[in-house]
Amino acid sequence: MKKYNLLSVILLGIALNSCNETKKDQNSLFSIDNSKFKLQYTTNESLDVNIVNSNTKTIDSIAFYVNDKKIASSKGNSPFKIDFKDQKLGFQNVKAIVFFEGQNSEATTSVELVSDIQPKLLKYTVVNTYPHDTAAYTQGLEFYRDTLYEGTGNGSGPSGKRGISSLRKTNYKTGEVYKKVELADQYFGEGITILNNKVYQLTWQNNEGYVYNADTFKKEKTMPYYKNMEGWGLVNDGTHLYMTDSSETIHILNPETFKPIDQIHVYSLNSKVEGVNELEWINGKIYGNVYQKDAIAVINPKNGAVEAIINLADLKKKITQLPDTDVLNGIAYNPKTKTIFVTGKNWDKMFEIKITE
Repeated sequence: MKKYNLLSVILLGIALNSCNETKKDQNSLFSIDNSKFKLQYTTNESLDVNIVNSNTKTIDSIAFYVNDKKIASSKGNSPFKIDFKDQKLGFQNVKAIVFFEGQNSEATTSVELVSDIQPKLLKYTVVNTYPHDTAAYTQGLEFYRDTLYEGTGNGSGPSGKRGISSLRKTNYKTGEVYKKVELADQYFGEGITILNNKVYQLTWQNNEGYVYNADTFKKEKTMPYYKNMEGWGLVNDGTHLYMTDSSETIHILNPETFKPIDQIHVYSLNSKVEGVNELEWINGKIYGNVYQKDAIAVINPKNGAVEAIINLADLKKKITQLPDTDVLNGIAYNPKTKTIFVTGKNWDKMFEIKITE
């Protein structure tokens, strides 16, 4: 195992998930010859696709698709090469629609596309330390107009005492809460993000999110999830929302409808990174806490590759170990200071840090 792959496993707790066998096509007329396929490919590789015509039908043309997107067509039974250079990581579902003798038939298979990027281990220095509300079970953290917004859940922490989910805005220097709204007991608040003067807040298992006016905290809309899933972290790129759900998948959503636009799958080298939680968009990259790990993964939003890791384990030693003290969670980038603010669930401190290579 490579040095940086081992580093990734230690810091991010990656489960090494890979398919044990290539998916077999059950089509009786045509199939994709996958006898020489590897289980995993990287974005600098390509895949040679050949159609097996065991019934010797006269093939007119073939249309090739990757993840249901048409990428090319060919006359007759010509082999085709799929270039993975611009594909997102994760399983690539390859489909060929074969047109023959006035009919058509499908042949399918799949391969897994993984990252070939060695994650860098980034360094950090603590610039300032500020107070943080120990009753805040931090789920989301974001700066907006120099004010820190925080979303909290009603997690119990190690003591077993349940809190109350909330949305709040605070003075990050003093910890003073300027404004707060609380959710009913049955709702577990999760990640937040702010776009177009609206605060978006997820819930954990209630299958819906909320939209508030960022100034007044008046709830403007309830947004059902587009499918049954958990809500974890949330961020935006200025146009779209990015949402995590406990798996390696980050869903890219329309902020007006919460409907899916696309998705990426997070990989560190050949391993899926599950449990990406609270998110922050910093200089075109997604910074994501990995749940129950004292680390942040820096993710390329174009394909899902982990490009760097920040090990924040030492911060846990700098906080007061109270009965409710829980895991690291909370990332907020302050564009004015170009520093990152991090904290954890029920931590008594928030740290302003500067990242270096």
